[in-house]
Amino acid sequence: MAKKTFILDTNVILHDYTSLLQFEENDIVIPITVLEELDNFKKGNEEINYHAREFMRELDKITGDNLFNGGVKLGEGKGTLKIELGKPWSEEMKAAFTEDKADHRIIAVADYYTRHYPEKNVVLVSKDINMRMKAKSLGIKAENYKTDTVKNLEELQKEVNLYDNIDDKLISRMYQEENGIPLSELKLNPKPGINSFFILKGSSSGALAKYNHKDDTVIKVSKKTAYGIKPRNAEQTFAMEVLLDPEIKLISLTGKAGTGKTLLALASALQQRRDFEQIMLARPIVALSDKDIGFLPGDEKAKIGPYMQPLFDNLTVIKHQFGKQSKDYARIDEMLKEEKLVITPLAYLRGRSLSNAYFIIDEAQNLTPLEVKTIVTRAGEGTKIVFTGDINQIDSPYLDSKSNGLSYLTDRMKGQDIFAHINLMKGERSYLAELASDLL
Repeated sequence: MAKKTFILDTNVILHDYTSLLQFEENDIVIPITVLEELDNFKKGNEEINYHAREFMRELDKITGDNLFNGGVKLGEGKGTLKIELGKPWSEEMKAAFTEDKADHRIIAVADYYTRHYPEKNVVLVSKDINMRMKAKSLGIKAENYKTDTVKNLEELQKEVNLYDNIDDKLISRMYQEENGIPLSELKLNPKPGINSFFILKGSSSGALAKYNHKDDTVIKVSKKTAYGIKPRNAEQTFAMEVLLDPEIKLISLTGKAGTGKTLLALASALQQRRDFEQIMLARPIVALSDKDIGFLPGDEKAKIGPYMQPLFDNLTVIKHQFGKQSKDYARIDEMLKEEKLVITPLAYLRGRSLSNAYFIIDEAQNLTPLEVKTIVTRAGEGTKIVFTGDINQIDSPYLDSKSNGLSYLTDRMKGQDIFAHINLMKGERSYLAELASDLL
């Protein structure tokens, strides 16, 4: 395969500050405009600010007089890195773009390299669809950053497997034998994977079941109640099973709005509160349009309030399962006051220990794969982490259903014995909410 020269857009670096190491033996060019843009992102507490700072630190370690000339070798089996100071606009660019802005200056570099160095096989890499379209209009090759893109998305969104024509006698045995029955007797095709859940259907009976890979058996799954919350369908029953299973330390729950992802996770955490020192419920803050959180009025608490309100709404639903005078109702307020239960923006948890904690990350589809990796690798002994989100409802302009952190996590962790994924299909808020989710 011919060697390529990749010209990186700013959003690639803000998405993955380790991106310099992801292009194998190919060369990398970073327009000086990218460094100017990164300078504007250095200050702040959001993940995007952290990525900007980390990239600049990594870039500072790369020394050599050729960084602004021929390029500096990035290491064994890697290409070279060059900082390009900028190039004049071609006549085609002058005719197409009247505004002098950062995106156009980056495209100008790609345009210059494409015209003057055709042997370099130049490719502009950007997470911005519009940026790629502009580049392609000038005859420049342009691609999305694909390093962390999920290939088989359908596998993450499929319905629960249904195995029919099962012998009713075998289903009856499952209800009688606590340790389940051997998988070999059921002869399921395809064979279920590790920590997979499915429905067995006979001529006159059926069962919800899971595969126990350790004993190679199939076990019946019963509905469990967690802190007053009961599952309403098969997928919620499976979700509750893994959320309450102490052997499963990492979980991804996907599904559209109203399927109960966050509610089930929070109820399960409260049910197991004695097993953990702290329950933490967090979500990333995604800016409103082109405004950051500072645009909102009020102090810090007032600014983050609108973002955190859905989490408090779920907590209110759980509290209302009990009377105001009950111990369970009062216990939630006590946990909040004593910070045994913490609801906060994800960025505010940076640097905190995740030892012996039940950690729920809501709206995880708005995280990058690197951000998800950062969270999981901070998990200490005794910690359980649950990611929830709808991979088809993404607020970030540079992520999609295949490149977001929740999809990436689910794809990379499948088959691991401490990981489980459940895709919730049926909305349980109301018929109106379900109809709107499907049709609008």
